[in-house]
Amino acid sequence: MTADELSAIGVTPEAIALAVSSAPCAWVATIDEEVVGFAMVDLDDACLFALFVLPEHEGCGIGSRLTRTCERALFERHPAAWLETANGSRAARLYRHLGWGSEVEIGDGDIRLNKQRP
Repeated sequence: MTADELSAIGVTPEAIALAVSSAPCAWVATIDEEVVGFAMVDLDDACLFALFVLPEHEGCGIGSRLTRTCERALFERHPAAWLETANGSRAARLYRHLGWGSEVEIGDGDIRLNKQRP
């Protein structure tokens, strides 16, 4: 996503700084000290808010590890969590593979997925 697209969904430098300062809610994945992915959750809203992996590192398990880390943080506070993503995307396939379901179409080609605490 571009900076403008991220900003349109609320991912701004200010929003990230506020979220990170309030609770442990953001993680990065690194390879040889290079950031290759990151994830963020909204702990108050039980939402996996953002998860991105550089294209050249997709398919290596980084997204799965970041998702599981987010799930642990969310399920410490909530019995269920949710996320929104583009239907048909690699991300949607990953989340479904990791047990996210109860799929609801929310418009513009996006879906909402939910997962219950194990």
